[in-house]
Amino acid sequence: MIEMELIGVEVELPFNTPVVLLREAEGGRVLPIVIDVPEAQAIHRALDGIRMARPMTHDLMAQMLTDLEAELVSVTITELRDRTFFAELVIELSGRRITMSARPSDSVALAVRTGTPIFASEAVLAAAGTQLEDPAADDLVDSADAPPSDLQDTDPAELLDEFKQFLDDLNPEDFEG
Repeated sequence: MIEMELIGVEVELPFNTPVVLLREAEGGRVLPIVIDVPEAQAIHRALDGIRMARPMTHDLMAQMLTDLEAELVSVTITELRDRTFFAELVIELSGRRITMSARPSDSVALAVRTGTPIFASEAVLAAAGTQLEDPAADDLVDSADAPPSDLQDTDPAELLDEFKQFLDDLNPEDFEG
């Protein structure tokens, strides 16, 4: 098994499909996995430290592990079959190790919340991994979660106010061809 690092979630155009990006901890391959919008949002919220007023599904799962004194030991992307990825959660509970099948998107969302390492099988990386050959491309991947340089010093509340004003100023006529 090969340890992976979560780069983040990107949107693939032109269909606005969310893709979670995992990169080898020691190597240049990136593993893109298409996921659903709710899981993409869950991963983004966890990466950004955003807490909802009520616990979302993955927050609840993480809290259950804590309350049951269980530990999520690892998340592994184990298989790619018919263009569908499979994952396994390894949970330690009362001295026992339990392996559970799970979707990669749910697995990554839970791993982010619990600080659990993520792995991928060599077979999955060989089948679906993409090699980053260009050092400049690696720099792009490293900065994927960094805000654009012109926004780095901007107050998030100010950006939100500007966006709200933009929405308030919209008229139905703006969308007519």
